[in-house]
Amino acid sequence: MRYWGYVLLIGLLFACTSAPPSSDAIRLSELHPLPVRLVSDVVPLRVSVAAVVSPQGTLESYQPLLDYLSHQLDRPVELVQRQTYAETNTLIEENAVDIAFVCTSAYIEGHDRFGMELLAAPQVNGSASYQSVLIVPASSSAHEMADLEGVVFAFTDPISFSGRVYPTYLVQQLGSTPEDFFARTFFTYNHDNAIRAVANGIADGAAVDSLVYDFAIQRDPALADQVRVIHRSPPFGIPPVVINPNARPQLKAVLQELLLNMSANAEGQAALAALGVEEFVVVNNDRYDSARAVIQAVETIAP
Repeated sequence: MRYWGYVLLIGLLFACTSAPPSSDAIRLSELHPLPVRLVSDVVPLRVSVAAVVSPQGTLESYQPLLDYLSHQLDRPVELVQRQTYAETNTLIEENAVDIAFVCTSAYIEGHDRFGMELLAAPQVNGSASYQSVLIVPASSSAHEMADLEGVVFAFTDPISFSGRVYPTYLVQQLGSTPEDFFARTFFTYNHDNAIRAVANGIADGAAVDSLVYDFAIQRDPALADQVRVIHRSPPFGIPPVVINPNARPQLKAVLQELLLNMSANAEGQAALAALGVEEFVVVNNDRYDSARAVIQAVETIAP
């Protein structure tokens, strides 16, 4: 054991002595510093957009808005998407996102259950209201909901007001339920997929957000030859921008001001145009009372 101890000691001494220069020797004078990896401690602003349109459509429409918020706040912005409206509500409730763009019935459900707060609402054609539009294939002979008995019908989301609650209300006014009235129903989980389902003959009818429908026709005029509107609902409070009730008042004030003043600069105007919105305005909870009355009448808003 003593012998191996001497061997180890001698090895360490040789290792610590200077080695003769060689072509492979590392020259300290020629070393370059490693690239510095910057670590930002700025927490991103987390924004969620309910799946009113497909993820690709959401990104295309909302990216200019996300860029606008990022530039104005000098802060990164992160888009958080989920498949259903209920999941988006959960993100707000659990403070997993800072703000969210939700549908009308999702706001009502969130407000009544955990105090979800209104931040702003889009204004289109001078109004902060929208409609549920009932559409069928252009070749269909249907003229009203009563004509769709026994067909295949596409709902958008389980708690969508325009895409599930209102058409259910129409069926109930006929003394029936969707389960008994339609031959079959299915969920598309966004409005543009519902429009395509009708246009492609996968569904014989659907009810969709009027703003999404009008914007889809504007983007693709050929759709006007494939689908036909047979009913428009009365106006209801438009899908709003919401925030967690426990959000810092300063954050709420800053975000609300940015949204309300978007039309004052070129970047904001471009972002509004991408959304098909004129401007964002302040709205009150009572704007959603008429939709709330329909929801209460239907009593089938469970996710």
